[in-house]
Amino acid sequence: MGLTKQQIVSWLQLCAVVFSEQRDFLTQLDTEIGDGDHGLNMNRGFNKVVEKLPSFADKDIGFILKNTGMTLLSSVGGASGPLFGTFFIRAAQSTNAKQSLDLAAVCQMFKDGVEGVVMRGKAEPGDKTMCDVWWAVVDQLELANQQGIPLVDALQHTIERAQQALVGTIIMQARKGRASYLGERSIGHQDPGATSAMLMMQALLQVASH
Repeated sequence: MGLTKQQIVSWLQLCAVVFSEQRDFLTQLDTEIGDGDHGLNMNRGFNKVVEKLPSFADKDIGFILKNTGMTLLSSVGGASGPLFGTFFIRAAQSTNAKQSLDLAAVCQMFKDGVEGVVMRGKAEPGDKTMCDVWWAVVDQLELANQQGIPLVDALQHTIERAQQALVGTIIMQARKGRASYLGERSIGHQDPGATSAMLMMQALLQVASH
């Protein structure tokens, strides 16, 4: 079982719901170590994506992801817009013209997307960024793909690994973005961008499980 195009659309719609529900929580996290606008930005960006989805939801997966990324780029402020926008635009490359994705294709999609984010944000492991979660996601998906386990199980394992990585950001000192200005005071806070990456993965599992 892979992911169908309809499930990808449902994933984006669910992300909008999740970011609406978690807006205040994400904003609280960002108020502690950032500009305090991350929750608002993610909420606005995915609302915009859902608004525009009907105009491209009947196209192939690559087209859907590319347009999602372009919408996020143009509608989200702060650092998260360019980073999450780039993620989807790069993820669109390997999914171009596809109507469904097996685990290998899902793995490639995330690998490409994360490479785009890393290139754009210049993050390194331990910098306390969303990439600390994204790298865990890619590593676990690649492992699951090598082991040939079913997609839903792969996503379940990936979320467990991502959760560990997310908790791991709490003890890190930020070396990128606004949080890095705080120096040691950034220690003890969970990274907002990494939290958003985690929420997106949980939404994907929910969609893939139904």
